Amino acid sequence: MTDYERGYAQFAQMVGEDRIDALLARFRAVYPDFETEVVSVVGGRVWSRPGLDLKTRSLCSICTLAALGRVNALRLNFQMALNNGATVEEIGEALFQVAVYAGYPAMWDALTMLEVVLEEASVAPSKS
Repeated sequence: MTDYERGYAQFAQMVGEDRIDALLARFRAVYPDFETEVVSVVGGRVWSRPGLDLKTRSLCSICTLAALGRVNALRLNFQMALNNGATVEEIGEALFQVAVYAGYPAMWDALTMLEVVLEEASVAPSKS
């Protein structure tokens, strides 16, 4: 199995078979090589590595993306985190780590995006 094939399968698992083609079309819309690299490297060589489960990888990714203010990738990774078994409460706790190390505004921006993702997925926000 090639890195691309492994990455395609990994992303399909995390975003859903019904959404993978739309995601890949977005990746290749302006520059097709971007899609090939993301699927091969990110999905095929990083997300599919042993050592961390997908939920933990999702929480790590969310924290990094929130700290960097990467809203497009953050939105996707919130969706994947929910599909990978992360709860809203776990995502919230992960974002508190962002607040401490990257600032409360970074957490606030991330929570704003999380709210959008939860509404789209019809998932209730945390009650804590």
